[in-house]
Amino acid sequence: MNIEQKLQELNITLPNISAPAASYVMVNQTGNLLFISGHLAKKDGMVWVGKLGENLTTAEGKQAARLIAIDLIATLKQHLGNLDKVKKIVKVMSLVNSSSSFTEQHLVTNGCSELLVQVFGDNGKHARSAFGVSQIPLGACVEIEMIVEI
Repeated sequence: MNIEQKLQELNITLPNISAPAASYVMVNQTGNLLFISGHLAKKDGMVWVGKLGENLTTAEGKQAARLIAIDLIATLKQHLGNLDKVKKIVKVMSLVNSSSSFTEQHLVTNGCSELLVQVFGDNGKHARSAFGVSQIPLGACVEIEMIVEI
């Protein structure tokens, strides 16, 4: 089964990707590695604002991370044209807008990690970092970046 079929099976429609909001590129390729810029959580097309442990739950954060994974896959598709060119998801780095007492950043990030494995199978298994931060641009609850081998 190819990746497009897998997305259909999971009932996932990839969104259109907008241009970068500042002076950077969404994907920077060097050799066979793609460095994908951080994507902010969005809900209903708007930045999903909030702080985990304050006004958002771990479950909500996990859903935000899953939605970011869909956006990351859409960015990959836009860059590659064909998602079957993905050889391996190498690394995911997650920044979770957290209160000082929130310690479940890893559980939030599972929303992204689990979807990548569902979509790419063993090629979706990756190294990962999950950080709690005091703020993310525009007040977003989660931001995730990714490194991919093609």
